[in-house]
Formats: sequence, structure tokens, C-alpha cells
Amino acid sequence: MSQPLQYPQSSSPILALDFGGTKLAAAIVAVGERQWLKHRRVMSPLKTDATTDLRLVNELIRDLLPGEKPIAIGVSFGGPVDASTGIIRLSHHVSGWENLPLRQMLADEYGVPVSVDNDANVAALGEHRFGAGVGCEHLFYITVSTGVGGGWILNGQLWRGTEGMAGEIGHTVVDPNGPLCLCGKRGCLERLASGPYIALDAIAQLRDRPSQGKILRSLANDSEEAITAQLVSQAAAQGDELAIETLDRAAWALGVAIGNAANLINPQRFVLGGGVTKAGERFWQVLRRVARETALPEVHFDIFPAALGDDAPLWGAVALALSAM
Repeated sequence: MSQPLQYPQSSSPILALDFGGTKLAAAIVAVGERQWLKHRRVMSPLKTDATTDLRLVNELIRDLLPGEKPIAIGVSFGGPVDASTGIIRLSHHVSGWENLPLRQMLADEYGVPVSVDNDANVAALGEHRFGAGVGCEHLFYITVSTGVGGGWILNGQLWRGTEGMAGEIGHTVVDPNGPLCLCGKRGCLERLASGPYIALDAIAQLRDRPSQGKILRSLANDSEEAITAQLVSQAAAQGDELAIETLDRAAWALGVAIGNAANLINPQRFVLGGGVTKAGERFWQVLRRVARETALPEVHFDIFPAALGDDAPLWGAVALALSAM
């Protein structure tokens, strides 16, 4: 029987970092604890880049650890990462990250072990270790936010695939005749279900159907620039049919992708996080129904909301830091 992992005793905390597409977060926690000692979150500027995001995160770190250093650092990054080297391949939403050696930069700065991985993988670790996936040997975490990504836990371990690209469910095609995605394909899940594209689809519908969407128009004060996925959700909750249809399309796309993933890998559980998953009970009803209709009757699974909320990547970063130790 394997012995439980032993970690060095230290008064220095673990530092967890989360580089998201629109948000940046940092937190510290004592080894073995489940409550943050300190936690900070800021929004990225509208036209941010890697240099700006790094500066903002360094300010968060100085606020959390004035004149101190952590025992280890775990990093969640919103984009493709070479986890073996800690090099950021790129960000689909923020410029300037191409081939940036983030792990080495942090290790040089703080002189402690550092581990870096894609945000969906890291959030999968967080939910498996601390959240809705506790006790599941096989699960798939999906984040539906600025983009759509996924992370696999198979046989209790993070599964990255041959080149670390496993879990990119956002760029599986659910509608071959659908709209053009940023990646160049048509009908990708991300193009149909991510927050920015939900907003764009709602705007397109408002333009095509000028007599409809009155609640959404009112909430946005007739300003297209004010429309977000969150505002679409608010309008849908108030009965706006155009907003309801927009969210239903996103939920349908997510359900198709989940059902196909269930057929392919057969996990026990799907755990869904990210801002779009807060779109209301109807959204969850539609995606669960479509997922079941898409999967084979013999394929059994459940679909849970993430228990850690927006902190799933940070708690996964804690798990990464522990592994780096």
C-alpha cells in the first residue's frame, strides 16, 4: 500500500496564480490547509498584452507576500502550455505570450519550485482534489467562459495527451455548417457556447429581428457594446425569448459535445465551470437533455457544476505546486 505524500513543513505558503483571458488572480494558502490566507483578483485591461498581465500579477504577488517568498508556485494559464517545460505556447485572447518561458521566469524571480499548466487541466486537478470531482477516478472538467476548454482526469491522474493538447473540447465541431470560429473551422463548441460569442450571436439576432429582444435591449440601454453573456442570461431569466433562444443554442452545442465525449472516453462525471455555466436552470436542463440524447443509452455519466467556482484554477494551481514540491 502506497504511503501518503509528505510535504516539507514551512511557514512559507503556497502561491497560486491564475492568468485568465479577462481576469487575473493570485492567492496564498498554507501547506495542508483548505482556506486561503489571502486572495486577490483583478480584471485585465480591455486591450491587454502579456507584459501588462505580468505586471499586474507581480503587483498582486507583492500585495500577498510583501518582502516574502512562497515555498512553491502553481500557475494556471488560459491557453496552450508545454507543461513539461512551463513554456506558454500562446494565448488565443491576449497577445505577446508566444513561447514565453513563464515557469523559468518565476523560478528565477523567487528561487522556488514552479509548475505551470493550461487552465482547464489545472481546474480539473482542482475539482478532482478539492471539489466536485472528489472520489471520481475518471472525470472531464469543462470551463465555459471567455473560451471553452477541458481537462481529463483518468485513473485518478491528469491526462494531457501526447503533446499536452488533450481536452481541447472547445474546438471540436458540433455544427459543420455553423459560424466561423477563431481557429478557422466552422461550428466549434467555443464559437457557439463561449461568453463573447454568446454576446455576438445575441447582437446579430437583435439586428436581424428589430421588433424582438425588448428586455435585452432595455437592459443594455440600446447599446450593443453593453451586451455580454451575463446580460443575455439576465434577459433570459426575465423571459426575453430572443435571449432564451440564444442561450438554448449554446446549451445545445455544449450538450452535443458532452455526449460525444461520453461516448468516446466514458468518464464517470463531467464537471462544468466558468461564467457561462451560471446562465440559469434552463441552460442546465437543455445541456443535460441534449447530452443524454447524444450519448449511447448504455453510456452512463452525470454532469455537476464546479464546486470551487471561479477558484477552481487557483486550487488546481495549489495541487500543481504540491506536485512541484
